[in-house]
Amino acid sequence: MGKSTLVNALIGEKLSIVTHKPQTTRKRITAIANGEGYQMVFSDTPGVIKPHYKMHESMMRMVGEAFEDADIIMAVIDATEKEFDPSLIKRLTQIKQPLIIVLNKIDIGKQEYIMAKYEELKTLLGPKEIFSISALLGHGVKELKEMLIKYLPEGEPYFGVDQLSDQPEKFFAAEIFREKILLNYQEEIPYSVEVIIEEFKETEKLTHIRAVIYVNRHTQKGIIIGKAGAALKKTATAARIEMEKWLKEKVFLEVQVKVKKDWREDERQLKNFGY
Repeated sequence: MGKSTLVNALIGEKLSIVTHKPQTTRKRITAIANGEGYQMVFSDTPGVIKPHYKMHESMMRMVGEAFEDADIIMAVIDATEKEFDPSLIKRLTQIKQPLIIVLNKIDIGKQEYIMAKYEELKTLLGPKEIFSISALLGHGVKELKEMLIKYLPEGEPYFGVDQLSDQPEKFFAAEIFREKILLNYQEEIPYSVEVIIEEFKETEKLTHIRAVIYVNRHTQKGIIIGKAGAALKKTATAARIEMEKWLKEKVFLEVQVKVKKDWREDERQLKNFGY
C-alpha cells in the first residue's frame, strides 16, 4: 500500500523498512514527528491480511491494538487496487475516532479511476477527510501533514523533541537486515525468515552487531547462504552499508543462520521473537 513509505515521508526520516513486496511490515513501529507546537506519534502497523499462520494472527492483534489506542485512524489505500478488503471496510465503519482516508500511488493510477475510488470511499465510509497522494514522489504529503495537525488533541508531548521512535537501535538493525533479505531473495524465503540481533555493542571506533537469521527449514538455510556463501555475503554487505549510514559510524557485522522449525506456528518462539 505504501504505508511505510508515507510514514517515512511524514517524519522526514527512513525509519520503517520499505520494499515492493507485500507484508514488509511485521511489527508495530512508533514513528515520531516533532514540529512547531506539535508532536505526532504515528503507529505504523502491519497491513490488514487474512491470517495463515500464528505469526499473522499476532500481526493482526497489533493492528487491533492500534485501532483501540489511536486518536486518529489514517487508512492508507492503494489507488490502483481493484477491490477493497470487506473486513477492513466493516472495521472502519465502526471506529469512534476521526477517520482519514489516504489514497496512495496516484502517480501510477488513471485519473478517472482514482476519482471513482475517491467517491466510492466517501460514500462507503464518510471519512472526515480524503487525501490523494503519492508518498513515493512526495505529492500531497505536506498538505496531508498540515491537515493531520488540525485533528491532534491538545496535550503535553509523550516523547522528547529529538526522539524518532521508542524502539531500541537493535530493533532497527534487525529491520534493515530483513529489508535486504526481502530485496535479495525470492518467493517464500523472505517470509520464512526472522532476524534477531543477539549483540549490539558500541565502542569508540565502531559498533559490533551479531545477527542471527532464523529460517523454517534446513533447505532454506542453504538458499540463504548460497553457493560458497555468496548470497549471504551480498545480503550482509548491503545490510552493513545501510546500518553504517543509519548509525553514522562503522559497523562490524557478524552473521549466523539457524533453523527454528516452523517458527511461524510456534507461540513460544513467536513470543521470543517479539510478536
